[in-house]
Amino acid sequence: MPEQFDPTAMTARFRERAAAVRRRGLPPVEGAERRRIMEQMELDYMDFAMLADAEAGLEDGVLTLRVDLRPPAPRDS
Repeated sequence: MPEQFDPTAMTARFRERAAAVRRRGLPPVEGAERRRIMEQMELDYMDFAMLADAEAGLEDGVLTLRVDLRPPAPRDS
């Protein structure tokens, strides 16, 4: 591992990857294969976006990613 590992830079790279998945076009395939590719793209986006939103920390050589998966609180009207 690089001596100057930056957890914030890592989460920024995941944000870039999530955006790249959204911009990625589909190859010219049809039917079941197209559905599989689309499902994989959705999973890739979800994984990358989740890691991009993580609070990342590095303490004593241990990388910790904290991801809040609770639903948003209801808004007051």
